[in-house]
Order: sequence, then structure tokens, then C-alpha cells
Amino acid sequence: MAKSAQAPVIVWFRDDLRLADNPALTEAANSGAPVVPLYILDEESEGLRPLGGAVKWWLHKSLESIETSLEEAGSKLVLRRGKAAHVIRDLAETLRPEAVFWNRRYRAAEVEIDKAIKSALKGKGIRCETFNGHLLYEPWTVNGKTGGPMRVFTPFWRAARALGEPGDMLAPITMLPASSATIESDALKDWALLPEKPDWSDGIAEEWTPGEDGAAERVEAFLSGPVRGYKDKRNRPDTESTSKLSPHLRFGEISPRQIWHESVRYARSNGASDSVAKFQSELGWREFSYHLLFHNPGLDSANYQKKFNGFPWREDHESLKAWQEGRTGYPIVDAGMRELWRTGWMHNRVRMVAGSFLIKDLMIDWREGEAWFWDTLVDADMANNPASWQWVAGSGADAAPYFRVFNPVLQGEKFDPNGVYVRKWVQELKDLPDKYIHKPWEAPITVLSEAGITLGETYPAPIIDHSEARDRALKAFKALSG
Repeated sequence: MAKSAQAPVIVWFRDDLRLADNPALTEAANSGAPVVPLYILDEESEGLRPLGGAVKWWLHKSLESIETSLEEAGSKLVLRRGKAAHVIRDLAETLRPEAVFWNRRYRAAEVEIDKAIKSALKGKGIRCETFNGHLLYEPWTVNGKTGGPMRVFTPFWRAARALGEPGDMLAPITMLPASSATIESDALKDWALLPEKPDWSDGIAEEWTPGEDGAAERVEAFLSGPVRGYKDKRNRPDTESTSKLSPHLRFGEISPRQIWHESVRYARSNGASDSVAKFQSELGWREFSYHLLFHNPGLDSANYQKKFNGFPWREDHESLKAWQEGRTGYPIVDAGMRELWRTGWMHNRVRMVAGSFLIKDLMIDWREGEAWFWDTLVDADMANNPASWQWVAGSGADAAPYFRVFNPVLQGEKFDPNGVYVRKWVQELKDLPDKYIHKPWEAPITVLSEAGITLGETYPAPIIDHSEARDRALKAFKALSG
């Protein structure tokens, strides 16, 4: 049966919930055909990782945002739940589209799903094109001197930059020709992505504005102030010194290419080139994480360095729970874990300190921490999250050496010297003098009493002695590399 001249083009949205700088959407808009925007909630295809609770909250809000944007452009988002291959097949049979477009994914299971769908579409004579809408550089384009994948960040980033500047941004889509076909769509509320009993999302909702507009506001806020001191202050959780763009990047509400060019434009107009370059290198770490994920399919579940398969991890459910709930007795760790639970986000320096404490002080498997972050972070990313946990553990590529054990007291004193961050999130310590804010167990009884603190009651005593824990960890790590 011949296709109608008005056969539509399907755009399959995934982690690219935006109308600006969206290659798949731009190609569809330029085709001249009616456009059917589609989002599939696929919880059934083999090998997909179930979304965490915080990510589900954000996804709901982000889909609401792009639904509104598409309606303003004259279109309507189609929502379907089920196996992506089945949903695409059914829509292809119903709509007989001219083409299906999407932006690429990079986790092995998703790559295989996409390959199978692409093959099936082409078998039906339907054009299928895919694009890079998620990264500055495709993982297979950055190679070492021997031509293979890379495992150390600095040469990786040097090789990536040698490929040239990221491509120009694509203009926002302001108008989409809608299909005249009647297409069934799920109601977003029926997907039950939002928490209800209990609803733990109040703090997250106060902190974040999901969607493309929220991402644009974050970029503007960052480039209008904090970026100037980013190089020197990015490790300070007691100041507003980071971009907080990570969840917007996670859902593709803004592209890394947009952020790159906006930061370049800022540097040209305002200077601060060192801080902008450091900020851009953090985008590079995101690229490096995706490079690792693409070339190492088991990154989120298997040690990158196989020698860690023999590491003597401890099973300690009580200590794990204390860590999750911010009750370790180490203020900087507890502040971070409480910030995470309240807002769905944690400052990157504190992520490293909290991760090190779980892995090296408590000697609990990094996968336990990765899983907790996967469920509680609004920016839980399939590449960044496991790559970062393996970096802290020492089991990953370009990893922190096994003998790097973050001292939570020294880290707190260095990066939160006046206790501003700790006092914000560990309210029971708010009246403790700066001298003791990161080590309340050293405060005299009179000082604790005046601050209303009883260790072990109003605030926990340390669940482990850091010096002893460090020695124990070093022996275990050294045995692996011996």
C-alpha cells in the first residue's frame, strides 16, 4: 500500500525533553511532514534499569513541561507505556509514517533495543534516522593512540578537544505541523510517577523547576554570577558556586552543546576564562563517563578493574542505614546525606566524601551506595553515577588511588570552614562553635551542653573511628594490589 503524501514523521523523545538544539526534532520539523512527538515509558524491555524514585518525580514534571511547549508549537505529545519495540511497531502499522527519528542512547541494552527497532522499521520500508543529541562527542569518535577506547580522563579530554569545537546549536522549534490522525495517548497521571503514600517530594519541589525553562533559568543564574569564581569555589558546599545543571542535563532539558556555547559566549564577553575552562572540563567528565559506559556495558554492576572482584566488602546493614539517613556522627557526611534526601541533590565534593566514607571507612560495597544514589538523586545518570562511584572506590577507570581515603573532619574543615553547610542540614549542631562543628565528639561537655547537644541522643556519636577504619581499609586495598 502506497504511503500518503501526508504520512507523518514520528519523533521518539527519550532523554532529550527539549525543543531547542534537538537534532531529531529539528529534522522532523524540516521534513515538511506532520510530526508525531512520542514518549514511551518502557519498563518491560530486557536489560533496562528501572528508574529511581527521584528521577520518576522529575520525569513527570519534565513531561508536563514539554507537553505544554509542544502544545504551544501546535503539536501534542503522545504518551505510551510498554515495550518500545511493540509501541513503535503498533504506531507504525497505524500511522504508516514516512520516517521515525530519535537521538541516540549509549547503554548497551538500550543500544540493542534501538538497533532492533531500526532494523524492523527499515524492513517495513520506513526511513529511520538517529542523531547525537546528548553528548559533545560520540563515544566511538574519541580514541587513544592505538585506536581503542580510553581509560584516563586527561588524555581523553585532550583527544576530544582535538576533534574541534562542538557543533553549532540548532534553533528552538516554535511550530510543528500536527498530524490529523486520531492517536491514542496515555494520561500522564495514570503512570503514577509521583510519590503519594508518603509524598516525600516537598523539598525537591521547593528546590527545582524541571523543564526546558527551568534549565534556561539555571544557566542564566550560573553565568550571571557563580561561574566567575567557579575554579576556586566549586568545592565549597557552603556557597552557591556550582551550576546545578546536572538534572536538566540528565533529562536533556538542555544539551551539553547549549551549555558549552553559552559558557564560551560568557568568557568572550566577561573574561573568567580559567573558571569557564574548568567548568567545561566538568562537562568533559560527563563525556568521559559516557565513553566508559559505551565501551564497558557492566559499568553499573561490575568492577571496571577485575582485581576488585576479590575485595572483602562487609555486610553491615545497620551502618548502611545510618549512612543513608545521615546518622554517621560525622557532620559533613550527615549533612550531605540529609541534603540528598531533602532536595534530591548533593554537592559534588560532599558526594566524594560521603562515598569515600561508605566504601573506605565502612568497607561497604560501592554498589550499595550507587543504588542509593540511583534512587534518591534527581540527576541519577546511568553513566555519571556508576563511573563516579567506581572512581571513589578505586575500582574504576582513572580512579582515585586506593590509598586516597577522605578524612571527613579535614574535608569539612577545609571546604566548610565556618560550618555553614553543616548547620543548614544538621540543625541539631547549629549552636556548636566553629572549632567543634566538624568534630563534636571533641567538644567539652560544657560546650555541648550550652549547644543543647547530648552525643548519642540528640546527635549520634561517630559510628566508627576514622583512623582505625582508614588503617583497616588500606590493608585490604593494599592486599589487592600486592
